[in-house]
Amino acid sequence: MVKKETRRQKIRSRIRSRVTGTAQKPRLSVFRSNKFIYAQLVDDLSGKTLVATSSRSLTEKSPKSESSVLVGKALAEKAIAAGILEVVFDRGGYLYHGRVKALADGAREGGLKF
Repeated sequence: MVKKETRRQKIRSRIRSRVTGTAQKPRLSVFRSNKFIYAQLVDDLSGKTLVATSSRSLTEKSPKSESSVLVGKALAEKAIAAGILEVVFDRGGYLYHGRVKALADGAREGGLKF
């Protein structure tokens, strides 16, 4: 039996072999813990994080899926302020469902294209 984390790391490495971010079109990287969700825009060529946000920085309490939408919108606001309009989505080995999908939808509502 393969552990869940081992399976996710295998999927993550497969995704990362194909998905890279540049300064013009950075990679939107998602990390999901049991309590919080984190998102950042990464320029892989220079190895720098351009914009980052998480559900820990939100002021109001809300269910996890709703806070994921708010994180996506907040990330989109910061990205547009930094002059970034297009990104490449990196789901980090997680299924595109639930909180990960909610974050992506929130980023799209905020104005990011991917």
